[in-house]
Amino acid sequence: LPPLPYAYDALEPAIGAPTMKLHHDKHHQVYITNANKAVADMKDKPSLLELQTKAIEAGPLARNGGGGAYNHDLFWAEMTSPSKSGKPSAALAKAIDESFGSFEKMQEEFSAASTTVFGSGWAWLCVTKDKKLAIAKTPNQDNPLMEGSAAGAVMYPILGLDVWEHAYYLDYQNRRPEYIKAFWSVINWEAVSGYYELGMKGEGVPF
Repeated sequence: LPPLPYAYDALEPAIGAPTMKLHHDKHHQVYITNANKAVADMKDKPSLLELQTKAIEAGPLARNGGGGAYNHDLFWAEMTSPSKSGKPSAALAKAIDESFGSFEKMQEEFSAASTTVFGSGWAWLCVTKDKKLAIAKTPNQDNPLMEGSAAGAVMYPILGLDVWEHAYYLDYQNRRPEYIKAFWSVINWEAVSGYYELGMKGEGVPF
């Protein structure tokens, strides 16, 4: 289990230390354990990024364990303390304007996708194969890197929001929209801008 890139309380007040400790130390660990089981008998062991492509076809351990391990690696890396959040790079800001009309419209669309995930799942900001930006949502621990996911086409996620209840229940109970609103204050835009550059080269974020 990789350590968090910041202290457990670094994301407060958006996400509290008890949530981060439980989410990272307990939930993420289970996904890593199952991801390791998924590749245990593979002759050529793929990286976690490589495992995503055929994860749905490979079965529940690769799909749920491998997906969960990758999604959480991205989730921790894309966040930072509110004082360090920053803003999108010029290139990413331009792409957001071109794809959505404005940063605020992208926020609205992403927040709406996050709010309307039924049950457990994720919302994503992705680079498409034709180098545009798109928003997608997936159930459970699926992600847009997986062939056959609910995203509809393989895309490169650069920002993801975990809307499983364990991600926010200690802080917000059933008030998911409040959690989604707070999430915008802890996005590490420098990191996400770097992930955008990878997506534009047709690459996923390597973990």
